Amino acid sequence: MKPTQQARFHMMAKPASYRCNLKCDYCFYLEKETMLDNGEATPAGMSSDRMSDGMLKRYVRDYIRSQDADTIDFAWQGGEPTLAGLAFYESVVKYQAQYANGKTITNSFQTNAIAINRQWAAFFKQHNFLIGVSIDGVAEVHDQYRISVNGRPTFERVKQAIDLLKEYQVEFNTLTVINDKNWHRGKETYHALKQLGAEFMQFIPIVEVEPSCQSADSGHYTPTPTATLAPFSVPADGYGQFMTDVFDEWVKEDVGRIFVRMFDSILATWMGYPASVCVQSKECGQAMILEANGDMYSCDHYVYPANKLGNIATTNIAALATSKQQQRFGKAKHSKLTTQCQQCDVHALCYGGCPKHRITPISGEKHKQNYLCSSYQRIFHHTAPAMHLMSQEIQRGGVAASVMPILKNLKHSEQPR
Repeated sequence: MKPTQQARFHMMAKPASYRCNLKCDYCFYLEKETMLDNGEATPAGMSSDRMSDGMLKRYVRDYIRSQDADTIDFAWQGGEPTLAGLAFYESVVKYQAQYANGKTITNSFQTNAIAINRQWAAFFKQHNFLIGVSIDGVAEVHDQYRISVNGRPTFERVKQAIDLLKEYQVEFNTLTVINDKNWHRGKETYHALKQLGAEFMQFIPIVEVEPSCQSADSGHYTPTPTATLAPFSVPADGYGQFMTDVFDEWVKEDVGRIFVRMFDSILATWMGYPASVCVQSKECGQAMILEANGDMYSCDHYVYPANKLGNIATTNIAALATSKQQQRFGKAKHSKLTTQCQQCDVHALCYGGCPKHRITPISGEKHKQNYLCSSYQRIFHHTAPAMHLMSQEIQRGGVAASVMPILKNLKHSEQPR
């Protein structure tokens, strides 16, 4: 028997697929209902929108065996992962214990938090789940798009769920979508999240083209040359304004106390380490998606027929993750750049950003430019002085937080006298 092929990659599993108990206007995964629920039988004869116990057991066993790391993280997403039911996750931890083979198993769980009650909170605490809560910071912004299926606002329900997580001492972080309603409210959003008790924050820009501007005949994601953005999309330079506004608040007094994922990743690159977020990485393709029926896809943003790698019921997980198809997908990030991007002075900090956001045509260029290019340039240039000081301080054996008084003094000395 051949030894199991091993590698290092990350998987996000969607046990309830596209199903959700909210109907967020900007959710890019809602469209998957028509694509995934097409009546096709899966290799294991499973439903397309709910992971069976047999598929779960196979996934837990094979994912653990596929990894050569001592610690293995299982990430559960959706749609809305709570719709799989609490009993499903009780089986998750049972199978993880059965197949751990001495390895440390962790679980992260991205949720809209609507269904979290005391039973869920107690379970999360007992099994040390890290909970990512989707919340858009300010109530009026959150309730603009994050609405229930009957059209009601959800902010207060999410806030109550966060209070419950804090009561049960469940570790959590927040994920905030930056859109057309909050791109100019970075400072306000940051402080609102702090007030909720968030110490780990992630900010994701929403960039989606109108469905009518997508060419679906090939099974690829291929926006038309004159694609129109959905109205909720963040302005091209809006994400840059939001993140620099957040940075200016964070760097005053929260370095080392509040953690913003993008700032952590930027600092890592300044220190010579690989970026911790795929948007900044030279290649992508190390974070794949497992659908409820066992189908694997190249990326959460590329769940399209052309990006289906196979099904874990018939093909080994590691073989799919390291396939030539997936390698081509990952390498395309840095091999399909505009000349303008390659010559940019912050090229090494983002390598063109997320390929799905490359929708802006440039005259004379073969490839398209990232829609958020101006935002990334603004972020990397704005944060550079502080990141330079932080990296120097860490290299001297200090901590990044030591730069806060230095930056405060510098800013004070720049004030007109």
